[in-house]
Amino acid sequence: MSRLTDLIARAKAKDAALGEELEREFKALASRRAFGLNFERHRPESVELPGRHVRRGDKVRVLPPRGSTQRGDQRLWRVIRLDGEGEERRAQVALIDAEVPERADVAVADLVVVAEFRDYIYPGLVSTGRVQRGGDKPFHTVINGENFHVLEALTYTHRGKIDAIYIDPPYNTGARDWKYNNDYVESEDLYRHSKWLAFMERRLKVVSALLNPKRSILIVTIDEKEYLRLGLLLEQTFPEAEIQMVSSVINPKGTARGNEFARVDEYIFFVKFGGIALSRSNRDMLNERDYALDEDVRWRGLARTGRKGLRAHNPGSWYPIYVKTDGSGIQSVGDTVLVEEPEPGEAPEGTVAIWPPRANGQEYSWSVVPETLRALIDKGAVRTGRIDLKKLSVPIYYLSFNQLSAIEDGRLQVIGKAEDGTLELKYATGSRSAAPRTIWNMTSHDAGSHGTSLLRTLMPDRRFPFPKSLYAVEDALRFFVKEKTDAVILDFFSGSGTTAHAVMRLNRQDGGRRQCISVTNNEVAADEQATLRKAGLRPGDPDWEKWGICDYITKPRIAAAITGKTPEGKEIEGDYKFTDEFPMAEGFDENAEFFTLTYESHVAVGANFAFQRIAPLLWMRAGAEGRRIDDLPADGWEVADTYGLLVDLDRAGTFCATIAAHGGIRVAYVVTDDDRRFQSVARALPGGVEPVRLYESYLSNFRFSIGR
Repeated sequence: MSRLTDLIARAKAKDAALGEELEREFKALASRRAFGLNFERHRPESVELPGRHVRRGDKVRVLPPRGSTQRGDQRLWRVIRLDGEGEERRAQVALIDAEVPERADVAVADLVVVAEFRDYIYPGLVSTGRVQRGGDKPFHTVINGENFHVLEALTYTHRGKIDAIYIDPPYNTGARDWKYNNDYVESEDLYRHSKWLAFMERRLKVVSALLNPKRSILIVTIDEKEYLRLGLLLEQTFPEAEIQMVSSVINPKGTARGNEFARVDEYIFFVKFGGIALSRSNRDMLNERDYALDEDVRWRGLARTGRKGLRAHNPGSWYPIYVKTDGSGIQSVGDTVLVEEPEPGEAPEGTVAIWPPRANGQEYSWSVVPETLRALIDKGAVRTGRIDLKKLSVPIYYLSFNQLSAIEDGRLQVIGKAEDGTLELKYATGSRSAAPRTIWNMTSHDAGSHGTSLLRTLMPDRRFPFPKSLYAVEDALRFFVKEKTDAVILDFFSGSGTTAHAVMRLNRQDGGRRQCISVTNNEVAADEQATLRKAGLRPGDPDWEKWGICDYITKPRIAAAITGKTPEGKEIEGDYKFTDEFPMAEGFDENAEFFTLTYESHVAVGANFAFQRIAPLLWMRAGAEGRRIDDLPADGWEVADTYGLLVDLDRAGTFCATIAAHGGIRVAYVVTDDDRRFQSVARALPGGVEPVRLYESYLSNFRFSIGR
């Protein structure tokens, strides 16, 4: 609607009467709000692509002169013609959506390509390095690019295949922590909240195509600025999901904020899809106590209180229990006394009758009926606490049916019997767990000690604002990917790379082969940009890009974690803590490759001229494992570790026979415009191998499948 407001203002400037009439109708329409979260869906975002070569037909902006710190011309131009070569190359450009046609002749070096989010893209990837220590394990991938466009690229490689997403999006604090349409969103921006919601909604809608609908989890962290709006947005975007929010203490010292309570926590939304199960832990997350170390088995109190424990709700559980007057325990169990029946008279000799609790005129009940209690006593599964017959205080405890089942399956072990015949129990090793609470208060989640300080240990001379605690991310993921050791995890606000680091730790703990896809841009911090511009640098220059978040922080952090060495080549000092303690210098047996997103021409893709940039996407779709086919095969076909590529269909027989003999192929890519011949190859492939037609499947995915 902010876009409509701008257009109405322009209409009023040209025709006041028409503008005022449009404004009245607009206000009447805007007052009819639908139920739910309502916000301005601003005009689609745009992103500048300084590394992209200018082509005819591109949308571009004209950059300010080198050395200037002034904001450049934000108008969009269309490239009409390109002339010249090298540094002398010039472009004829025409202003887009201009009331009066305007053209200009501009040096190509002074133009930057702009991609608007309503435009279709045809993505590719260029490798910028790799670290390999994990043998045949899948590769973790780090992609430098606008995260919305990378998410769209992943709809081709990972549609419905993502098991877990962990994101820490910008918190919209009013500081310069994120941009909308190339502008920082300041605290004074009247559309600050709606811009943030529009920004998030576009990405979450693409996410819905990536998550495995049968079993997956979306984890989103946020603070108090936007948690209410985010909760509603998640409910509205994913009506089929089960959503729960927890509070997590990340700064025990607290952050003072003027006339406010000192904030110590943030919030985590867990959005559960399909049959995703929550794995129990040996900690309840509220207390540091380790339940796995508990020796004492807790027996349940027999007395029921509360509304559900009222006698009227449990008429069969109102009866006397006869306790020996010498304090040695239970002698016998009486029969049920219904409401209309009188209570029995004298207790058996040498006993006293103990009835369910009474309080404030209410009568409560026991947890089980008489027959069940007698059977439990025979098993040694009922005992008394400290008996005080003067006060008729006789605490009675029993083992629940779940605990009796735990004895049968070995989770609880009987180690003997007490003098009164009751069972003595202990937990079997590794069997004790607790349901995690909705408030997390763990020392390991302190973002200062285990985020900022840990990052300084990995990269002593590099700083990143507010990194997450490594162990906090690890814990959040463990609850949902513990049992899935080959899970694919995505973080499209990866920042310093904490999520990938946490996935590596999880793999080390159980020998898993989980892989993480980390997505971030190469934005340079706001404070540093002015200095670089004064030095005559621009985005896209190597001396500018080396200070960007991806090149300066994310990639070096992940490389340091794997190799155990700082970016300067020194062994990392110190040890990892919690759950799995070992020297950081040991590193991890993992593989990682770094990529930059590219924007291809659909004509070049269809004509097989962009294969080297499409190749990493084909490899990722097949699992990002083993060798990659980076060039068109000279023999017309090639088979790698997990996929094959057929270019010459006259070699289809040999290709299909090789795939059948290999046994580990997941995907077969067939380059052809002939659907009949493609189907013929598909029928000849072994079962379980996915046939994919190039480049029809690629082009149609980005032309039709991504909703605009």
